[in-house]
Amino acid sequence: MDEKKVLLITGASSGIGRATARLMSGERRLVLAGRRVEPLEELSAELGGPDHALVVGCDVGEWDQVETMTSAALEAFGRIDEVFANAGFGATRGFLEESPEHWKSMVLTNVLGAALTIRSTLPHLLERGTGHYLITSSIAGRRVLPGSLYSATKFATTAMGEALRLELRGRDDQNRIKVTLIEPGVVDTDFFENRPGETALSDRDIAQAVRFAIEQPEGVDLNEILIRPISQES
Repeated sequence: MDEKKVLLITGASSGIGRATARLMSGERRLVLAGRRVEPLEELSAELGGPDHALVVGCDVGEWDQVETMTSAALEAFGRIDEVFANAGFGATRGFLEESPEHWKSMVLTNVLGAALTIRSTLPHLLERGTGHYLITSSIAGRRVLPGSLYSATKFATTAMGEALRLELRGRDDQNRIKVTLIEPGVVDTDFFENRPGETALSDRDIAQAVRFAIEQPEGVDLNEILIRPISQES
């Protein structure tokens, strides 16, 4: 059996998740999870097929689907080493903008989705005694943006990453599970209706930060990576 480590990525169908899968495909077996299966299947074919990049349709806001994702990963590869809880989307700023339904879906994906991904995979990582959680937050999870419920979801995600780290360090089982928050500034992806273009980071820039965190020595737990384009002031 291929002994490469296994990296599970939620929100893998586009943007940062897709770029990370492409960057890590030579070094990891991949679990590509997301709601849109067709682009995941196209990505899997590009990266060598299901023996190297397993596709799992998953809405991370739904517990049964997250459990199915974790079970499928373990059945296919027998292990999960790294979990990149990356699924998320935004909303127009302003508390009179967007619909309550859009808000609900965003909160379920950005906040509950990350929590459910952790809950589903944590028993396996604890059993192994090692592993790595990478969680996509945002610079919007460090500074409040006017009228932004999205910013509130990312403050929650930032708190979740630190809460997980503290829980793991407070255990007496000597586990070696790491936690890294990935906090991008403006990234040129289809997250934006009007893409920001060359003044922004690329999705590959963020993928390289993910790889940098993963490649740290065993005793190094890189907890936060805040990464802005050089042109971004705040």
